[in-house]
Amino acid sequence: MIVHAGTETGAEPSRALTLAVYRTLDLLTATICLLACIPVLLVACLLIRMGSPGPAIFRQRRLGRDKRPFTVHKLRTMRAEADPEVHRRYIEELIDGAETTHSDGHRDLYKLAADDRVTKMGRWLRRTSLDELPQLFDVLRGHMSLVGPRPVIPYEAELYPSDYDRRFAVKPGITGLWQVSGRSECTYHEMVALDISWVERRSPVLYLWIVARTPWVLIRGRGGA
Repeated sequence: MIVHAGTETGAEPSRALTLAVYRTLDLLTATICLLACIPVLLVACLLIRMGSPGPAIFRQRRLGRDKRPFTVHKLRTMRAEADPEVHRRYIEELIDGAETTHSDGHRDLYKLAADDRVTKMGRWLRRTSLDELPQLFDVLRGHMSLVGPRPVIPYEAELYPSDYDRRFAVKPGITGLWQVSGRSECTYHEMVALDISWVERRSPVLYLWIVARTPWVLIRGRGGA
């Protein structure tokens, strides 16, 4: 009993230090990225408002660490009155094993091959992944990490088998192993496997490797989520 108690006591400071390291990395990296991208963000917001009626920022409830709900922020890529039920049915098909294939032959998770809800500006934002920029504020607020699993929509998590819950052991991220290790080439279940791999393997070195690799993946234009 004494050894067990000692182990628990030693584990708590170690976990606290680990969390502090990742939080420091998040704050530093997100702040630098946000300062560099503020002009792009402002111009994008203006073009969104000019292109279609509605707010420039899209807000949606997602599940974070331990399935705690939070509001994620993205640049709006769809018409303001778009029906979310279309995406819900599509997610159900993805989890069942269906895929969407674009005219150029590549697969793309979360993006319907022909989705008339997406605006012209929205298609460009998605292709460049610039629609994710407002999530840097979610990182600063502590709801997300720069690196982690993709933040899940509540109705999506309801369809998960129990072993998928391991991806909720850490904060969701803007980028992650899935984004730099296959992206649109992965099936839905391969994506979840990569998310769980991050949970099991994560380290500051892997964190920095993913952050450094992300711009190259975006330049190649493999699409975002």
